Amino acid sequence: MKKILLTFTILCSILCFSQDKATQNTNAINLVLDNWHQAASNAQFEAYFNALDKESVFIGTDAAENWNKAEFMSYAKPYFDKGKAWSFTPLQRNIYFSSDFKTAWFDELLDTQMKICRGSGVLVNVKGNWKIKQYVLSATIPNENMGSVIKIKAPIEDALMETMKKQ
Repeated sequence: MKKILLTFTILCSILCFSQDKATQNTNAINLVLDNWHQAASNAQFEAYFNALDKESVFIGTDAAENWNKAEFMSYAKPYFDKGKAWSFTPLQRNIYFSSDFKTAWFDELLDTQMKICRGSGVLVNVKGNWKIKQYVLSATIPNENMGSVIKIKAPIEDALMETMKKQ
């Protein structure tokens, strides 16, 4: 009986520690992402880009938007210099962790100037600080409107696909 009680106590302690660690890391990641979105809205260039890992990738809504950190900084700088970059307000967010809590991935729905968009990405824990390693921004399209959207984008993307196939 003592062995069962001891085993139960140890398992409960591990479970409580894991849940506490998950909650702490979830809160930390929510803060990183919320502050990151707020920094863009406030045109705080350094704060925005300091949230990204040194070897990060930003993938935008346009098929040509796949930038490393330096490329994304060059693209975004003129927007930040004007005093307002973009404004994304989270509506919903899901966060998941690797078993060692060194990597997290998430998806979020955002209220944006493009209406609802989906953000998703990966964060890594670097010396106790969560850094965005990859961020993917996608425009959401209601299924019933997909045919109309395809007609609009087909000429542009058909040409892009032909170019890509030749490379």
